[in-house]
Amino acid sequence: MSTIASDRVEWYRRMVEIRLFEEKVQELFMSGHIQGTTHLCQGQEAVSVGAISAMRDDDYLTITYRGHGHALMRGVSMEACFAELMGRTTGCCRGVGGSMHFTDVDLGLLGAFAIVGAGLPIALGAAYSAKLQGRDSVALTFFGDGASNIGTFHEALNTAATWKVGVVFIVENNLYGEYTPLLETTPLEDLAVRAQAYGIPGVVVDGQDADAVHDAVSEAIRRGRAGEGPSLLEMKTYRYRGHSRTDPAKYRPDGELDRWQARDPITVLGDKLAAEGALSADQQAAIRDESQRLVDDKAEQAQQAPFPTIEEIRSYVYAG
Repeated sequence: MSTIASDRVEWYRRMVEIRLFEEKVQELFMSGHIQGTTHLCQGQEAVSVGAISAMRDDDYLTITYRGHGHALMRGVSMEACFAELMGRTTGCCRGVGGSMHFTDVDLGLLGAFAIVGAGLPIALGAAYSAKLQGRDSVALTFFGDGASNIGTFHEALNTAATWKVGVVFIVENNLYGEYTPLLETTPLEDLAVRAQAYGIPGVVVDGQDADAVHDAVSEAIRRGRAGEGPSLLEMKTYRYRGHSRTDPAKYRPDGELDRWQARDPITVLGDKLAAEGALSADQQAAIRDESQRLVDDKAEQAQQAPFPTIEEIRSYVYAG
């Protein structure tokens, strides 16, 4: 194992926090405290936690609109995340970005994007800038399976491979692009094979296993820092909720959700830690209780913050 037990116990805690954060977001959305839309990541926590734990502070990342867990793992405060969702001035984008645009440049989080695939060329540019400056910082870019079908994906991989830029392309394959099954839009079960066209590694990873995610991303980061170029990692994972809002996900085959929940990422890591004597069942329950109190407290604090004024909102609007 490449990390010490205490690191993995912390991963477990962070995954629980992300799970409970998203459940609270759904509660706040359904009760009218969050406007617009939300895209939740329950079931995909091992990807954000396993991957981002392999990063350095001077690395970069771009994420998708299903990126609340990534932002939390990178270090955006929970209160700032809740506040942004509720349109409050203490949010990470001062309440004007909303659910789909979590950003914190100080943390290297260059943006979440509502436009599918928009983060790939931005991550490429960030990593290329580091290369031009003689730094070995890398960039991770997270995107969904649907984004692998658009031109931006191929352009970014082609350019990164040609220039040998340290980008780790991470496709979170949760089997659905919005409401459409992957195999209705893509003639491949393993998206990682698309790396072959660009002469770079393409690796299929168990996205329900934080250890497997961490190890695969660590190797891809090592290659990037060494000047060996980009990698494409396909995380096989699953979202428990629908695409967004109140989507009941009735397009799923019977039993599919149950099969994936049988390998819940929190349970997978928790069982391993218990077997290793690093985190007992009672300790896992205590972490969940502590995390629930934290989530409830931070949501309440965020709800007390003011909304931005019209004058404040206008200060972010520019005319070309």
